[in-house]
Amino acid sequence: MIELEGLTKRYGDKVAVDGLTFTVRPGVVTGFLGPNGAGKSTTMRMVLGLDHPTAGDVRIDGRHYDQLKNPLRSIGALLDAKAVHGGRSAWNHLLCLAQSNGIPTSRVHEVLDTVGLTSVARKKAKGFSLGMAQRLGIAAALLGDPRILMFDEPVNGLDPEGIHWIRTLMKSLAAQGRTVFVSSHLMSEMALTTDHLVVIGQGRLLADTSMADFIRRNSRAYVRIRSPQRERLLDVLREAGITVVETGSGALEVDGGKAELIGELAARHHIVLHELSTRQASLEEAFMQLTAASVEYHARADAPAGEWGADWKRGA
Repeated sequence: MIELEGLTKRYGDKVAVDGLTFTVRPGVVTGFLGPNGAGKSTTMRMVLGLDHPTAGDVRIDGRHYDQLKNPLRSIGALLDAKAVHGGRSAWNHLLCLAQSNGIPTSRVHEVLDTVGLTSVARKKAKGFSLGMAQRLGIAAALLGDPRILMFDEPVNGLDPEGIHWIRTLMKSLAAQGRTVFVSSHLMSEMALTTDHLVVIGQGRLLADTSMADFIRRNSRAYVRIRSPQRERLLDVLREAGITVVETGSGALEVDGGKAELIGELAARHHIVLHELSTRQASLEEAFMQLTAASVEYHARADAPAGEWGADWKRGA
């Protein structure tokens, strides 16, 4: 497991990571979420000893990274897929890592086959696409057959087949009892892949909970109803003491309502329903709700085009 205790990192006056305390446990895929600039990459770098904390502590199965004799056998990580010497082939890159960590050469064959790079093993890394570089980075993380794996944006550059593959891989690694810690901005993928979430904003811990509990606590659950007898339905629901929200689309919404109860009321009063569905916010909506006050960079969707935009529209 990975244990953080009061982990803090300052760069001059800027606090990148602010007293983080949490544990990444084995047997589940733990997602690491936060807006841009929240401190996710800095935290991961401190786990690997690439950055030194200003205060606090981080341990890998009870030890600091620099205390691990052959670190790739304990923890494998993908932080930057392009951090590979461009003049080396995929084979030689992995072979160097294997030899420096006491890993048998046969393991290089195995991980290249696992990530689907056997056919390009002798090609130089500088010619690799981003997706191929991602696969090579994942191969390096798997090389030592470690009990702990850490991935930062692992699906970058991957095609749909590759995304499905890495999703399945992470779930299978966790099912083997390994610790899997993954950071990504793709909420749809995190919703499909992760079991537990650690969310940070401006370097501080905002949530450390299960996926289901996170969505439940930070989103709105409601029942959506559509009927050609809308006004009569409104009267019936209000008479029953049910608070109804009218939407601009003509549908009605009941916060936290029971679809079964509403359906029974409609049937009792012979009201036709065209829709009766329970809605739950997505992970993305829950994440936006929780981190709204922690976003460092705000873009404007309604920004004016300006002179350049006007010239562009005129075909200048």
